[in-house]
Amino acid sequence: MMNPQTEKLLLELLQLLRTRKFTIGFAESCTGGLLSATLASQAGVSDVFKGSVVSYANEAKMDLLGVQASTLKAEGAVSEAVARQMAQGTRKQLKVDVSVAITGIAGPTGGTPDKPVGTVCFAVAGPGVAEVAQRKQFSGNRSEVQEASVRFALEYLILNLKI
Repeated sequence: MMNPQTEKLLLELLQLLRTRKFTIGFAESCTGGLLSATLASQAGVSDVFKGSVVSYANEAKMDLLGVQASTLKAEGAVSEAVARQMAQGTRKQLKVDVSVAITGIAGPTGGTPDKPVGTVCFAVAGPGVAEVAQRKQFSGNRSEVQEASVRFALEYLILNLKI
């Protein structure tokens, strides 16, 4: 059963996409496809949702989405710069109008002092969107970080599509 807040955000996003006649695609790392599954849970989304790339490994980020090895080395996979490149690569590879990328550390391990567990970076790319990126810090266990990431991705998309 979907969280009522998430469902409300999802319906608002779908309305915005349909009103603007935009297609969408996702690049997901730490959420492992949860954002895609959340969107696909709604009947009739095939008119706007074209697909997603779950790029967990750095090699997948590079090979499938065109993330630069130099960016991964300099910034790390969990960075706004990598999220931007993931979003840009998603738009290109899936031929969509709008994309969102999520990369982070869902835990329970993998955190560092600079990027503790719960650190997640998001980026949105699309027409009229200045390829924005944002870093967030979530708390909770792995599934709570993933669910919070999905909710924030929906909020972030809505915010940037309303501009």
